[in-house]
Amino acid sequence: MYIVYHYFLWQYYGKQALSMRKETCMIFIETDRLKLRNVKAKDAAIMHDYRNNEICTRYQRGQTKDYDGIAALVERRKDDILSVDSPAMIAVAFKDTDEMIGEIVVMPGDGVISLGYTISYKYHRKGYAFEALSALINLLHEQYPKWKFVSLTEPENVPSMALLKKLGYKDAGYDTGTESQIFEKWTGSAATEGPEGIPQNL
Repeated sequence: MYIVYHYFLWQYYGKQALSMRKETCMIFIETDRLKLRNVKAKDAAIMHDYRNNEICTRYQRGQTKDYDGIAALVERRKDDILSVDSPAMIAVAFKDTDEMIGEIVVMPGDGVISLGYTISYKYHRKGYAFEALSALINLLHEQYPKWKFVSLTEPENVPSMALLKKLGYKDAGYDTGTESQIFEKWTGSAATEGPEGIPQNL
């Protein structure tokens, strides 16, 4: 388990400065415009809004959509720790206002880190998903260099596939078992090959 207590870990990826602080079980990563943090009770209303919007739900499977269910999910996941020991739900928020604009779910298992992500329909095509995922993926890869990264998407979800390719993922083809297009990154040193072992949604 990777935990940083009471100090900042700074790294630089191109022109982007990335920081992570782990205090009292809090996930905290900053990019130029965003911060990745633990979910909070106040996020439930925002999640309920975009999880019930047709633009966001078109390609999502199995997400909780009713408000009470989302509030309960936030309560369960609010103290998640970023590690490969257990799943973590991360809020993507504006750095200056702390307003949540989306979520990333980290699902580790059997040498594979699977990432799921949703950005609110209000903030599409602004580069926020790429900015947040780039920071998170680079940090996770540095801490767990032998783990493979996998993401699943609907074959019709062209924007998501374009995003994954921009993030450096390679199209591994269609998997009939999950009925998804599989994208992989850093597969050479991974312990597990193929879509087997990919964790499911929270």
